[in-house]
Amino acid sequence: MADKLFIFDTTLRDGEQVPGCQLNTIEKIEIAKALEKLGVDIIEAGFPVSSPGDFNSVVEISKAVTWPTICALTRAVEKDIDVAGESLKHAKKGRIHTGIGTSDYHIQYKFKSNKEEIIERASRAVKYAKKFVEDVEFYAEDAGRTDNVYLAKVIEVVIAAGATVVNIPDTTGYCLPQEYGEKIRFLKENVKGIDKAIISTHCHNDLGMATANTIAGILNGARQAEVTINGIGERAGNTSLEEVVMALRSHKEVNIDTGVNSQNIYSISRQVSTLMNMPVQPNKAIVGRNAFAHSSGIHQDGVLKHRENYEIIDPKDVGIAESSIVLTARSGRAALKHRLEVLGYDYGDQEFDKIYEEFLLLADRKKDLKDEDLAQLVGNISHKESRIKLEFLQIVSGKGIKSMASVKLNIGGEFFDATSGGNGPVDAAIKAVKSIIKRKVILEEFLIQAITRGSDDVGKVHIQVGHKDRIYYGFGANTDIITASVEAFIDALNKIPAKM
Repeated sequence: MADKLFIFDTTLRDGEQVPGCQLNTIEKIEIAKALEKLGVDIIEAGFPVSSPGDFNSVVEISKAVTWPTICALTRAVEKDIDVAGESLKHAKKGRIHTGIGTSDYHIQYKFKSNKEEIIERASRAVKYAKKFVEDVEFYAEDAGRTDNVYLAKVIEVVIAAGATVVNIPDTTGYCLPQEYGEKIRFLKENVKGIDKAIISTHCHNDLGMATANTIAGILNGARQAEVTINGIGERAGNTSLEEVVMALRSHKEVNIDTGVNSQNIYSISRQVSTLMNMPVQPNKAIVGRNAFAHSSGIHQDGVLKHRENYEIIDPKDVGIAESSIVLTARSGRAALKHRLEVLGYDYGDQEFDKIYEEFLLLADRKKDLKDEDLAQLVGNISHKESRIKLEFLQIVSGKGIKSMASVKLNIGGEFFDATSGGNGPVDAAIKAVKSIIKRKVILEEFLIQAITRGSDDVGKVHIQVGHKDRIYYGFGANTDIITASVEAFIDALNKIPAKM
């Protein structure tokens, strides 16, 4: 049986410290419930003493979720701990996370103190927190730059004081993986009573090594990992939950696993990105738009023959319907033939050779080719790609009034009208279209990009729509971004086979 690694998610505390990404209590509850569904063990809900809003969020999240432990952060200050204890009164399982800096930098410049006094403050904080909850986690801030011998003394004292979890943060993202792993191993081998507590990792990504350091810590004995969705957090971010979970799943020989339901990873990644207004970089591991996209002809041919030639993770395992074969000038014959077959085109070798030659010429002029480009290329615009047309769109929207949209669609020569309200003009218009087409579709991604400059910008809208475990892409461009959005949505709908 695999060893259990506890997942401590701090998206709502450390992750929310990103400038401009603050959440209100309702949004935090929404994410907390998604984290519970994901299967995380501990949710760090906030820093209660920092503001009334943070205090209220910890209280309400404690009420809203059932089985994860709810954690509240404090400094090694009695007032902080008092407030944290009060905020956790409704938690089914509560934890206070208290601590203090232990590096020479923090002791000398932050606290203007000495090592002996820091140890005393650490012990006193843990003992005080035990008056409120049994489960107390201690963090040794800047442990990554703390001398190992001194760090071991601090950890030994706080375990004796009652700490159930000891957190070893690489606060500045300074450590190399080997160095961080050795630090965890040193504590395992030199701290009296270490078997009475769980060692936790908390790594930052300043040098791009947060996940590598976390894995090194786990391999050397840590059994809790402190992470965030999409790796968001202070400065360059924290360790990414999805990267740690899937790294361990991919390396079964390590025999360490989490209780995370990985098929929910992609959906919560997009949820956090949307609520925090923080786009996921396209090349982000596991959840980036290009994580399962292939444009090289050699890679495309390999993936089409056998997925594991170039994919170590099945996209379905993280909640993504399928890999993406992106057609560019670097794409090969296999990728083009595959895409044409998906679109319903079937050609003999001689005809295909001519199409491929023209494809290369067109691909040299365009960054990437869409389905409509291929349809034009073969001289046969499919009926399914033009069966739905936008004939009329009217929007009523403004401050203090509910957005309303009226649309008229031409579907195969028949006209249909609908009016709908929504949370903004785009939402209202898309709901109106949905009420006509009556298909169960899910809007997976919505991106807007300006492609000209000035107040009369032409905006390009990219949409991904999910229908029956498949993803369909739509594009629209217009000086009116609402019209572009509706046209992009309809473009995606046109690509869904009519008989599905």
